[in-house]
Amino acid sequence: MQSVSEVLKAVKLGKLSLKQAENLLRLDAIAIIDNVARLDYNRYLRRGVPEIIYAQSKTAKQLTLIVRDLAKRYYVNPSRLPIIISKVRSDQVAPLQRMLESHEHRKKLAMKYYPNANMIAVLGKKNPSKQSHRQGRIALLAAGTSDMYALNESEIVLNLFGCRTLRFNDVGVAGLHRLIEPMKQVSDFDPDAIIVAAGMEGALPSVIAGLSSIPVIGLPTSVGYGYGGNGEAALMSMLQACSLGISVVNIDAGVAAGVVAWLISKRKK
Repeated sequence: MQSVSEVLKAVKLGKLSLKQAENLLRLDAIAIIDNVARLDYNRYLRRGVPEIIYAQSKTAKQLTLIVRDLAKRYYVNPSRLPIIISKVRSDQVAPLQRMLESHEHRKKLAMKYYPNANMIAVLGKKNPSKQSHRQGRIALLAAGTSDMYALNESEIVLNLFGCRTLRFNDVGVAGLHRLIEPMKQVSDFDPDAIIVAAGMEGALPSVIAGLSSIPVIGLPTSVGYGYGGNGEAALMSMLQACSLGISVVNIDAGVAAGVVAWLISKRKK
């Protein structure tokens, strides 16, 4: 799979026919997998975002079938961005590993498991994210230690896409003096966007937005107890923030926050 510009260049150079290019760029390119999934395998061409599979409610067999088909269709080319699987359960890891070890393109594929974020990446063994960082800079801040798990998702997505990241943990509003040095370093880093993960009252994104001109992505987490303890209070607080320039993703949606930040960084290239 290639970007739109790469497809057009290939046509210009005579490496692809018009019919081949048309097939690559079709909006209705759908693969039906064992009647359990309809894969939109040209999504990357339209959006610049590779396939991200939500694993939590899938059986191990369903997930394996989907990844096997994606690996066959997309990832023969080692320069491709990876297949990313989020919210992985422990019982799904071994079947995926066995499938990839027997896959017809196994010599070109590698699987990496991130237990600190319940994520898996299937990537080419010459993945471009390991060669250079050309997709921008993103800063990440976690209000508390308990918020780190959601920010782990964001950081993994960004690093797999080739972004440079700068991260600070446990810098929440309960001790605002902890922000002084991190914000100095963030300013020097000059990121394209800042992802701020916070549970409880979810106040940190508003504080960061009030101190910086950089776009802030609020990532509410399901950290807390009592009224609004499942992340609802943090989400509502971020949506009601007085500071302008904050966008907010869903509760515990670290992958979504990472993708939004990456898209922002791509536009600044």
